[in-house]
Amino acid sequence: MLNFGVTQLSALLAARKISSTELTREFLERSKSLNPDYNAFITIDEETSLAQARAADAMIAAGQAHPLTGIPIAQKDIFCTKGWLTTCGSRMLSNFISPYDAHVIERFNAAGAVNIGKTNMDEFAMGSSNETSFYGPVKNPWDSTAVPGGSSGGSACAVAARMAPAATGTDTGGSIRQPAALCGISGIKPTYGLVSRYGMIAFASSLDQGGPMAKSAEDLALMLNVMTGFDARDSTSLQREPEDYTRNLEKPLEGLRVGLPKEYFVKEINADVARAVDAAIAEYSKLGAKTVEVSLPSTKLSVPVYYVLAPAEASSNLSRFDGVRYGYRAPEYVDLNDMYRKSRAQGFGAEVKRRILIGTYVLSHGYYDAYYIQAQKLRRLIAQDFIEAFKQCDIIMGPTSPTVAFNLGEKSSDPVQMYLSDAYTIAVNLAGLPAMSIPAGFGNQNRPVGLHIIGNYFAEAQMLNVAHQYQRATDWHIRMPIPL
Repeated sequence: MLNFGVTQLSALLAARKISSTELTREFLERSKSLNPDYNAFITIDEETSLAQARAADAMIAAGQAHPLTGIPIAQKDIFCTKGWLTTCGSRMLSNFISPYDAHVIERFNAAGAVNIGKTNMDEFAMGSSNETSFYGPVKNPWDSTAVPGGSSGGSACAVAARMAPAATGTDTGGSIRQPAALCGISGIKPTYGLVSRYGMIAFASSLDQGGPMAKSAEDLALMLNVMTGFDARDSTSLQREPEDYTRNLEKPLEGLRVGLPKEYFVKEINADVARAVDAAIAEYSKLGAKTVEVSLPSTKLSVPVYYVLAPAEASSNLSRFDGVRYGYRAPEYVDLNDMYRKSRAQGFGAEVKRRILIGTYVLSHGYYDAYYIQAQKLRRLIAQDFIEAFKQCDIIMGPTSPTVAFNLGEKSSDPVQMYLSDAYTIAVNLAGLPAMSIPAGFGNQNRPVGLHIIGNYFAEAQMLNVAHQYQRATDWHIRMPIPL
């Protein structure tokens, strides 16, 4: 059962061939066994998880089951979860027990899903390797000397190592897709506004978006059916008619126009990644798709634009963590200002401090117009490039990451090189588009390679169809790193 995906487990639960209690207990045992080695979870609460499983079994017995009823889901520790420690991977929130549920958690609870635990992450979602967590780095289950990617590295590791059949993540500049690629699983970032940010601890509010991570596109579709939906408590939540994201999964790909941006296939991409991506695109040609060259000329601006706008928003969002209302407070101080200063100095890690300083700088008097306003103008150009490209194609494809997973510690002393890990993913967040990564083979040292699929606004169902058809023709997504 541990190697089954959400879709298969849902069918077994509905047929009463297994119980949620049995299933949850199996995943809990595997998580407790492997977590000391991989550090994927910050919190596991066996008693609470099993209570939810028993409630799910009662729902199934009463004929009130949803496709996700009884399915264990690992929740990224950025989602406020009532009664659970919710840390955001930071010392600043290391003692915070959430008094309420995020909208995403509410949706899973209503569907009868089981929270299997809270997953490790880069501190306040700031990082590309899961090495900035106060709780220590997560290790990649394909190679424990490698990073799993970030910031949703704990979620990616948990799914890849079969500690959970699926997990939630958040994506500000690639933090679902990049770890999905590096750990050999599937993950999707929906169109900005489809998933409510209520109760999702903010990093950069105009970029953050929650999404699912699982073995397959079919599983992602089932999870997206639950996670999306209007929420009046989030001013950026989109009010749209509900969709069934499984509806197009079996549609043939004949005539699909796949755009290949010339800016994506350049010398910066490692040869092993390029080979795997080229092979995946060739497979799509066999499935009936046609490739067209497109251009995204502003792509090279994405990283500098992101590292002006995201830190600016982080500087504002993280100002609330001051040691007064909740979270970490310095044990010794002489006055209020000293308490603020020491609580923030001791509570935040180095990467968070770096981004707060950058953000405060670009928002300061004399630099706001020169940096922040100019970055916003360039953001519009980046979005316009995608609008023009989608006039020529239906889907855009390329590598998710320019390299396979790098070694732990390899880039931690060079922030710029770390930031370039997200070179292919950041533009999507700046434009607010949906995108996903699916397994597409292996590169150097047998480390996974991800194929990046970008869709037009609200094209999630089409993207999931494109991914599902590829996964029917290949088996990369069912490979696993650790024997059961």
